[in-house]
Amino acid sequence: MNDRRIHISRRGFLRTALGASAALAVPTFVSPRALGMEGLAAASERIRLGGIGIGNRGTYDLGCFLQEPDVECVAIADVKLFRREQAKRMVDQRYGNNNCVTYRDFRELLDRPDIDAVLIATGPNWHFLASVLSAKAGKDVYCEKPVTKNITQSLILAETFRRTGRVFQAGTQRRNLPHFAFAVELAQKGRLGKLHTVYAHPAGMSTSMSGWAPAEPEPPKEEIDWDLYLGPAAWRPFNKRWLDGFNFEKGGGLVGGGVLEWGSHCVDLCQWANNADNTVPVEYYPPEGNQVKAKYANGVTLVLREEGWLPLGSCPVRFEGDRGWVETGDSGKLALSSPALLAGRKVAEIGGYPATFHVRDFLDCVKTRGKPKANADVACHSHIACHAVNIAIFLGRKLRFDPVKYEFIDDEQANRLRGEALREPWRV
Repeated sequence: MNDRRIHISRRGFLRTALGASAALAVPTFVSPRALGMEGLAAASERIRLGGIGIGNRGTYDLGCFLQEPDVECVAIADVKLFRREQAKRMVDQRYGNNNCVTYRDFRELLDRPDIDAVLIATGPNWHFLASVLSAKAGKDVYCEKPVTKNITQSLILAETFRRTGRVFQAGTQRRNLPHFAFAVELAQKGRLGKLHTVYAHPAGMSTSMSGWAPAEPEPPKEEIDWDLYLGPAAWRPFNKRWLDGFNFEKGGGLVGGGVLEWGSHCVDLCQWANNADNTVPVEYYPPEGNQVKAKYANGVTLVLREEGWLPLGSCPVRFEGDRGWVETGDSGKLALSSPALLAGRKVAEIGGYPATFHVRDFLDCVKTRGKPKANADVACHSHIACHAVNIAIFLGRKLRFDPVKYEFIDDEQANRLRGEALREPWRV
């Protein structure tokens, strides 16, 4: 609420200042940009954005934000100099100026009271902590997935955003694509009959400990801040092979593999289809061949499988009821057990999983203070489901889970894998 009042008073100040100038008949020049010209909304209506960790995926996400006329990106933070400079060029080119400020340490960006929201697209080792620190600094957050490394972090993330009242959107953008939403609608509204099985594609079901590489000379801190790059992850010596794509124990001390990295998209959609956004499966089974199963309290079975999919693109999901089924993927196309399931509707085919709709959902909620499709509670539970699947795969045995206490039942070893310590000096 404090940040909301700051926005209102700032806008009120602009109106008051302009009104006073007119009353005194003093000529006042207001730039076209401030009035919302040159492709931007009026200054009082803009969401001022900061970008944290703008690599390959972050560059794409930033481009989606820059398309929106009510967004003004004012700052970039990245531990890598060349990425800071690259992102700054991208922003400055959009606005035709040189105003975007860069930081090596994202905490300096968070200290700015004029920034309303942040895009977090660091490596997964930073997603959770950067999100929590951003919320505590009064910023709304769009964070790439996976957003947490373990079950404990998932719970803390959800609690933090409930307590601070900030808006959170996980980067599971398929929640805002029409063909996935339609498939979910068929499952939720009983058009498939009684739902009994939901299928997700994990894109790999391996779990392993993080790697270690031989020490190499560490670059100057201004070029690559290795210590800040590691952040809360366990320390290891610098090696350039870890600079891109290394995720530092993303999942209960385990490298999450496809279940958490790519599969979190699909599991998230299955949770949605089963009306399970506020709960998780209660039983998890070890892998059998190329699939692993979990079961919800309502009897629905979640199946993560590598094979057996129709050719509908990446990230496929399938929902089966006792009267029909639907399957879809990133092609934007739908496969249905009966054409009658369409009921005369034409569902837009949008292939390639764009994030533009998801970004717009987030921005609208920043303005209304509503909940985005992939809010912190939704992300918390879909990620807990993935973490628990990973733990069952790692331990190779059936696990029972209490969805109220968020604990494994009578399994001390599994419960120790629910969380891990943050490296000094980082704290929640």
